[in-house]
Amino acid sequence: MGLPKGKIVAIGGNEDKGTLPSPAEAHLRDQVLFFETGILKRIHDELHGIGTRIEVITTASHIPEEMAQAYFDGFLLLGCDNVGALHLQTKEDITRPENLERLRKTDAVMFTGGDQRRITEVFADSQALNILQERYWQEEKFLISGTSAGAMAMAEIMILGAAEQNVLVKGAVELGNGLGFLKNVMIDTHFVNRRRIPRMIESLAAHPTLIGVGLGEDTAVLITDGNCLETIGSGLVVLFDGRHLKENNYGHLAHDEPICLENMIMHVLPKGKKFEIQSGLLI
Repeated sequence: MGLPKGKIVAIGGNEDKGTLPSPAEAHLRDQVLFFETGILKRIHDELHGIGTRIEVITTASHIPEEMAQAYFDGFLLLGCDNVGALHLQTKEDITRPENLERLRKTDAVMFTGGDQRRITEVFADSQALNILQERYWQEEKFLISGTSAGAMAMAEIMILGAAEQNVLVKGAVELGNGLGFLKNVMIDTHFVNRRRIPRMIESLAAHPTLIGVGLGEDTAVLITDGNCLETIGSGLVVLFDGRHLKENNYGHLAHDEPICLENMIMHVLPKGKKFEIQSGLLI
C-alpha cells in the first residue's frame, strides 16, 4: 500500500492559542486555555503559506463556537485569515454536500479537544472519513491535526478512559476504535500532567505491536510518511515500545489481575528530537 503522503500533527492539549475565548458558563472557562504560537505556526508552515485553508472540526467539543474562535484568533496572529469551522455534531451534519465539499477543498483540518467518543460516533463509516483518509494517503501537502481528544482519535486503536484506582491490572483501561489514520501508534494526551503512564502501559500490554505516544501539554508530534515522528512545542513526548517484550502475561489474565511486563522500552523526547516508528530508533 505504500506510505501516506500527508502529515499528522497530534497535540497533547492545553495549548495557548494567543487568545482566550470566554464561555458564559464559569465551569467551562478553564477548558479553553492559552498556547504559544509555536505549534500553530508549525502547522501553518507545513502547508501552502498565504491563502492556506484550514477547517476547524469541533465535533468533540461541548463549546464548539468558543473553541473554533480560539483557533480563528490564534491563526490570525500568524497572518492566516482563511480559517473556517465545521460544527459536525451528528451523522446528518457530515452527509450534507456542502460540508463534504469543504473537506475536499481544505488544505488542513484541526480536530478540537473534548470527548473522543463523539468524534468516532459521528465519523465512523462515513463518506467524510473516507475523504480525509484518501487525501491523507494521496496528497503531500494535506495535513490532519488534532488536540487532546482530537489527537487521540487519530490512531486506529484509541484510549477511551481508565480507572483512577486499581491501575496496572487487566481491565482498568477502556479501548475502542479511532479514526484509523495512524496504524502503528496509540496516542495519549495531557500525559505528564495527569500521570497517565499506567494506562498507556496496560494499553500496550493489550496491543504490544504498537508504539505508545504520550503527549505532554503544549507539546505535539509531527508525523510524516506515517513513520517519522518529530517533537514540537514546549514540553515532552514520552514514547513506549513494547515490541521487544520478553514477558507479557496480559492474554492469560482474568479481570483485575495484575499485569507483568518485562523489557518495555521508554524514550523521553524534547522539542526537535525525532524517532523512526518502524525501526524504533532515534534519528
